[in-house]
Amino acid sequence: MSEANKIKNPTDDKFSKAIGKMIRTSPIKLNDAVKSIRGKKVGDALSHLEFSKKRISNEAKKILESAIANAENNHSLDIDKLYVDEAFVGKNLVMKRFRPRARGRTGKILKPFSQLTIILREKNLEEKK
Repeated sequence: MSEANKIKNPTDDKFSKAIGKMIRTSPIKLNDAVKSIRGKKVGDALSHLEFSKKRISNEAKKILESAIANAENNHSLDIDKLYVDEAFVGKNLVMKRFRPRARGRTGKILKPFSQLTIILREKNLEEKK
């Protein structure tokens, strides 16, 4: 098996993960805020989320900080070598509300929640990303 075809094994020790559940925004909006930090170093990703104008970037920043703390305290990883390997967004529940409309009808209001998973890895010298 060549180096390019190797699939990353999530059981290795060189990664840290944090999951944010029940984030009160749609998955599309959250993914739009998070796609800019994929593949970046942790410091660059933090500063990008800090100065982003999107409301939800503050929540994403908290989850990234949690993943950094997990890497440092639980897995003894070097913070200077960490980068955002994966950041993916999933759907969570949808609150359904109704608004009265004309002639006895109702208008449906959907209030979606989403879930964010951030995986950090330690960059080795032989890895070129």
